[in-house]
Amino acid sequence: MAQKQRHGMQKWSMLFLICGLLVAIVLILLTPWQSGHIHPHSHPAQNYNEALQLVELLRADEPQGMNPLNRAQLMTHGKKTDRAIILVHGYTSDPQQFQELGKRLYALGYNVIIAPLPHHGLADRMSDAHARLTAEELVDYANRTVDIGHGLGEKVIMMGISAGGVTTAWAAQNRSDIDLAIIISPAVGFKQVPTPLTAAAMNIYTLLPDALEWWDPVLKEKVLPEHAGPLYSRHALSQILRLGFVVQREAALETPAAKKMVIVFNANDLMINNEMTMKMVNLWKAHHASLTTFEFPASLKLGHDIIDPAQPNQRVDIVYPQLLELLNQ
Repeated sequence: MAQKQRHGMQKWSMLFLICGLLVAIVLILLTPWQSGHIHPHSHPAQNYNEALQLVELLRADEPQGMNPLNRAQLMTHGKKTDRAIILVHGYTSDPQQFQELGKRLYALGYNVIIAPLPHHGLADRMSDAHARLTAEELVDYANRTVDIGHGLGEKVIMMGISAGGVTTAWAAQNRSDIDLAIIISPAVGFKQVPTPLTAAAMNIYTLLPDALEWWDPVLKEKVLPEHAGPLYSRHALSQILRLGFVVQREAALETPAAKKMVIVFNANDLMINNEMTMKMVNLWKAHHASLTTFEFPASLKLGHDIIDPAQPNQRVDIVYPQLLELLNQ
């Protein structure tokens, strides 16, 4: 009898152990990995000439095989102006995405810097170089461009979309020399992944071998715009999500450093998880951050990329005036 009881206890102990391990594995998967603080290293340009030198250093670090139109672009009035703006493009896009808006801002008196994200802007749009993108590289990019902006304008503004939106969000959280950050559809989560499973998806894809997939499986390399890359990397997307989780963790602990933020939503965005963005916004609000939100209504039927005039069915006639209005709030 005692032997049977011991055998029964062993079975229950094994069951509890297995259940405990399963619960632990689930909790580990649901917790974002490597989302600790990534320290800013700021060395702001002290004057206009130093900013020009930093732009040249940025260009010198660009890889071989760049499309000349995608090199770091500086639209300058030849001196430090009242406002300088940093425009940050999205993943697999390039500076051409923001070129038209940059020209309009330049005409309004801004000094404008549009630099390619790391491993972006190559002449070969089929290149897989962007698959090497890391969260640390996005942080370094943010620090370097904000350093440049400091020497280009009395006020420094940063505007980014998608992966550029996440990069801008990190800068807003960490850089006190940003006067205004406009964060457009940040890729802190993806529509296809339920919000509670975003961290798990990121963790799993980080562990799995990388894979390149078509943004549009039907059009493949014919997808527009012609200057942007038609392929994405699972690992690169995981790194973008990782930076988003870094920002969320920091936002839960302290008020963002930027003086003011505007978060722009697109209700018709079929790529970005707006619920994840709202979670980040609520964390900032809990710390009484100076922020406002704006949403383009679903009735406009805007695509994810609301910036590039080369995108099909684009409505920059509506989007650009609204963004200019948000800049002047």
